[in-house]
Amino acid sequence: MAKKKAWGGRFGGATDRFVEEFTASIPYDVLLYRHDIAGSIAHARMLGKRGILPEAEAERIVKALLAIRGEIESGKFSFDLSDEDIHMAIERRLIRKIGPVGGKLHTGRSRNDQVATDLRLYLRDEIDDVLRLLAEIEETVVSRAEELFGIVLPGYTHLQRAQPILFSHYLLAYREMFARDADRFLETRRRVNVSPLGAGALAGSTFPLDRAFTARELGMDGVCENSVDAVSDRDFAADFLYACAVTMMHLSRLAEEMVYWSSSEFRFLSLPDALCTGSSIMPQKKNPDVAELIRGKTGRAYGNLTNLLTLMKGLPLAYNRDMQEDKEPVFDSARTVKDCLTGAILLLRGMAVNEDRMRAACDDGFLTATDLADYLARKGVPFRKAHEITGRIVRHCEERGARLKDLSLKELRAFSKVIGEDVRSAISLTNSVRLRKTRGGTGAEAVRARLSSLRKK
Repeated sequence: MAKKKAWGGRFGGATDRFVEEFTASIPYDVLLYRHDIAGSIAHARMLGKRGILPEAEAERIVKALLAIRGEIESGKFSFDLSDEDIHMAIERRLIRKIGPVGGKLHTGRSRNDQVATDLRLYLRDEIDDVLRLLAEIEETVVSRAEELFGIVLPGYTHLQRAQPILFSHYLLAYREMFARDADRFLETRRRVNVSPLGAGALAGSTFPLDRAFTARELGMDGVCENSVDAVSDRDFAADFLYACAVTMMHLSRLAEEMVYWSSSEFRFLSLPDALCTGSSIMPQKKNPDVAELIRGKTGRAYGNLTNLLTLMKGLPLAYNRDMQEDKEPVFDSARTVKDCLTGAILLLRGMAVNEDRMRAACDDGFLTATDLADYLARKGVPFRKAHEITGRIVRHCEERGARLKDLSLKELRAFSKVIGEDVRSAISLTNSVRLRKTRGGTGAEAVRARLSSLRKK
C-alpha cells in the first residue's frame, strides 16, 4: 500500500510510480542527513524558546533527531523512495518514533528554506575540507621548494625553452595559485554562511520565529534578508562550483607538466611506482594515471558549473522543482576537487627530480640569449638594437650547430665591438639565474626571501 504523502491532503489519488521515481532525490541527497538534522534541531529549539511549541516537546524532538542520526550512521535506518527526499525520510521516522509530536517540527518551516539551509551547511563543511587540503598542498609545495633549492630548470613560454629558472621558483608559482584558490573558497564560505531558515516557502512565516537564534545555533554569521531570495538563491553554490573549477584548472596544469616531464622525451621527473600503472600489453610502460585522471576530471568540474548556471538562468522567482537538480553537480565537484587535491599532494611528495637532465636541457639551447641582450644594453647599445644583434648571433649558432658558450670572443665581437671578455660571465647559466634579484624573480636571493616570508606566515 502506498504511503500517504505529507502534502497529500490536496490530492484524491495516489502518485504514479514513475513520478515517484522521477522526482525522488533521496538516492543522492541522503548526503545531507547530518545537515538536515542539525537544521531541524536548531529549528526545534527555537520553537521551544519562543513558546511556539512547549519546551518539553521541543526537547523530545531534539532527542529523537539525535537518535535518528545515530540510526543513519549505524546503517539501521531504512530509506524508501516514496519519502522523496532526505527531509521527508527523517520526518517520517521522527513521527514514527515519537508520534504526532514529531509532526510539529515543520511548524513555521518549508522544505524550500530547509533544503537551502541544508545545502549551505553541507557546503560550509566541504569548503572547510577543501581549505585543509589546500593548506596541505601549499605546505607540500613549500617543503619541496626548500628541499630542491638550487636546481635549475628551463623555463618555458609557448612550450619553447625560454630562460633558466630555479626549480623552487617554478614550484612556488603553484603555491601562489593554490593560495588564490584558498582565498576564493574563503570568500565563498563567507557568502555560504548565511541562514535562510525562517523564510518559509517564499513569504516568511506567521509564527514569531527567531531567525537570529537559529542562525547562531548553526554557527552562521547572519540571516538572508529577503525571504523570496532566500529560497531561490543558488549563487553561493555557483560560487563554490566556480572555485572548484579554477582549482581544478590549476591542478590540471600541474598534472599536465608532470605527465610530459616524466616522459622519455623530457625525463625531468620520475613519478613513484605507487602512483602509476602499467600496460596490459607493453611490459615496459609506466603510465602517469593519477596525473592524467586529475587532468581529465577537470572537465567534470567545468561541466558542473555550466550545469548549475544553465539550470538557474531561466527560473522565475521563487523556488522551482528544477532546483532539485542543483545538488548532484555540487556533490560531484566537492568529491572531485578533494580527491584531486589528495592525488596532487601524493604526486608532489613522491616525485623524484632529475637535476642533471634539467641542467643539460638548460645548456642545450640559447636560454641566456636575453642575458646577452641585457649585457649589450648595459654597454650602451639600445635594447632594440641589442635584441637584433643577439638574434643574429643565435642564428649564427644554429647554422653551425653551436651554443652561445661555444663561440669564441672573436666570433662574438664580429657582431658587436662592445663585447669583451666579461661576456662569459654575463651569459653563464649560474649568473643568469643569480642576477634576477628583483622581488618575485627567480634569483636565489629573491626565492630565499619568498620562502622565508612564507614560513613566517
